[in-house]
Amino acid sequence: MQKENALEALAALGQETRLDVFRLLVEAGPEGLTAGAVSEGLGVRANTLSTHLGVLTRSGLIRAERDGRSIIYRADLTTMQELVAYLLQDCCGGRPDQCGPLLNLFACGSKAG
Repeated sequence: MQKENALEALAALGQETRLDVFRLLVEAGPEGLTAGAVSEGLGVRANTLSTHLGVLTRSGLIRAERDGRSIIYRADLTTMQELVAYLLQDCCGGRPDQCGPLLNLFACGSKAG
């Protein structure tokens, strides 16, 4: 991942509603959700949500796919993995043993915060 892409993804997630949208789509899994379901799930007006979905899509954190008359939104976990890898690229100054607790958090699927 390039620095510019990382900055765009972090900026997209640096807004409360967009972070909530991303987390909701992660929770929804591969089936994803329609914009209406996201709107209802988060209590966000459709026109406001549209803007947030656009920012997240442009950042690569979510994907939109037409399904008949609906658009299904899904979290793009590959992009999130690339972002986390970019952030942790030089973890612990070349001493990966010190990164164990962080890596275990991801391996175990634990929920933080």
